Amino acid sequence: MSTCVLENECLRVCVADLGAELCSVSDKENGAERLWSADPAIWNRHAPILFPFVGRVTDGKYRVGGKEYEMKTQHGFARDMVFERTEETAASVTHRLCSTAKTREVYPFDFALTVRHSLDKADPRTLRVDWGIQNTGSAEMLCLIGGHPGFLMPGGAEKEDCFLVFPGHETLRYFGANPAGFALPDRQKTLHPDGGFAPYLADIPETWIFEGQGIEEVSIAGPDKKPYVTLRCPGFPMLAVWANPEGPFICLEPWFGRTDDAGFAGTLEEKPGVLSLAPGEKREIFYTMTFHA
Repeated sequence: MSTCVLENECLRVCVADLGAELCSVSDKENGAERLWSADPAIWNRHAPILFPFVGRVTDGKYRVGGKEYEMKTQHGFARDMVFERTEETAASVTHRLCSTAKTREVYPFDFALTVRHSLDKADPRTLRVDWGIQNTGSAEMLCLIGGHPGFLMPGGAEKEDCFLVFPGHETLRYFGANPAGFALPDRQKTLHPDGGFAPYLADIPETWIFEGQGIEEVSIAGPDKKPYVTLRCPGFPMLAVWANPEGPFICLEPWFGRTDDAGFAGTLEEKPGVLSLAPGEKREIFYTMTFHA
């Protein structure tokens, strides 16, 4: 797998051409790896890009423009395609993926997706991810996009001893998904972060989906409540938290759009959070990850 390395005085970052996926963040201060290892026995990803779908579609099929298309894979196809590396410096790398005849068989839109990973000049412990989605076709384009980075726990702590930090939120509503991966928004529960701190609880759904609540920042904190990693996602309508019960990691996932509701039978236009781009339009989206010392 071809990768490139970004580096500054605090972090060493690796990004793969396959999926334009962030695959390592090493803390130079102590040599600790901060990103999940992609152990195939547990979860074989580090931080995949979810495009042009987030989650699953009912029966592996969806409808748009009066036609039906198959999307058998979860989270679309970008994570499994090799991106072109278009620009690279010591502190940033840009990848690009464009529609092809093969992608149009399962997704009938022309697009150009750029992904830029860059180390922040002002804060050397912050990594920024920029997405540029452009409609290169002659008709309206519909898509979803999301991030899915998996973060290791501080000092090898158990997930259940760690906290999720939601600054400024006294209560939050969340819902999970059924075993097939479809959302259950009619089964919402309330989370009560104490001073912004919510313990990670293994006995609630593996996926926590927060929708339409203005969450623009979330951190993972260790048992001492000291923030270990902070994800900031301004303007995102949805945030998910997911963890495999067998792995020592938690994923913080900023989303535009999400998996189908259980029993959803509508069209792509009716999916929650779907993005619409006019011909030639380009949408710029970003989020950041700060790896605290």
